[in-house]
Amino acid sequence: MTAAKNTIDLFRLRGKIALVTGGAGIYGAHIVRALAEAGAHVVVASRDLGKCETLAQSLTSESLQVEAASLDLTSESSIRGLCQKILDRHGRLDVLVNNAVARSGGDLRHVTAAEWEAAMKVNSTGLFLSCQIFSEPMQKARAGSIINIASIYGMVGPDFSIYEGTRLTNPVNYAFAKGGMVNLTRYLASFFAPYQVRVNCLSPGGFQTEDTPAEFVPNYVRRTPLGRMAEPDDIKGPIVFLASEASRYITGQNLPVDGGWTAI
Repeated sequence: MTAAKNTIDLFRLRGKIALVTGGAGIYGAHIVRALAEAGAHVVVASRDLGKCETLAQSLTSESLQVEAASLDLTSESSIRGLCQKILDRHGRLDVLVNNAVARSGGDLRHVTAAEWEAAMKVNSTGLFLSCQIFSEPMQKARAGSIINIASIYGMVGPDFSIYEGTRLTNPVNYAFAKGGMVNLTRYLASFFAPYQVRVNCLSPGGFQTEDTPAEFVPNYVRRTPLGRMAEPDDIKGPIVFLASEASRYITGQNLPVDGGWTAI
């Protein structure tokens, strides 16, 4: 039995190397900030390198350790290339956050087979390759934490009434991808357990941004027990918890961060 650590120290990520895919997106930017504020050196990666560089520059100006990288989840060579780059530069990878998501098409009546396949190339095949390739150094080190960012719509069916009178809808491929991600998390947790690599899932609810249609907000809020949409600080604590030693005996779990949406 190992000696007990100070509680606050369990949450610290000092010395850890973390990768966040799609890290400059709606949730991604706050995930990157949270990991960096907890002490990790964070690689923020996506196809939009410029956006990642802007975020990295902003956070490094606050004395946080963040670097940008290019990553195309539709390309196995791009994924392997980034993995090798991280190992060459840092010698390890401790935390992987699969946050990237491709959104295309609409509801069941408004999506084409081509749009479905384009989304699945990132959300299904890209996720699989990311978990397979970036886990390799973790397995060798016999340590690591993989966090998959799913959604409440990987847990429950959509309430289409909240979209009435807005330009928004719930894409059919999103439900398929996020539901699959939740159960892939359980599979990977079982598979990687002998290597002491933990795999968990975070399922956020709706996040309010400047682009959220004003008419959508009251529809969503009425349906949410805590009476509001998610804010930046709502994702930061859970992500640090799952990335850190504070959750060292937790694997294969899905944590909803949804203001109670899936509780009713």
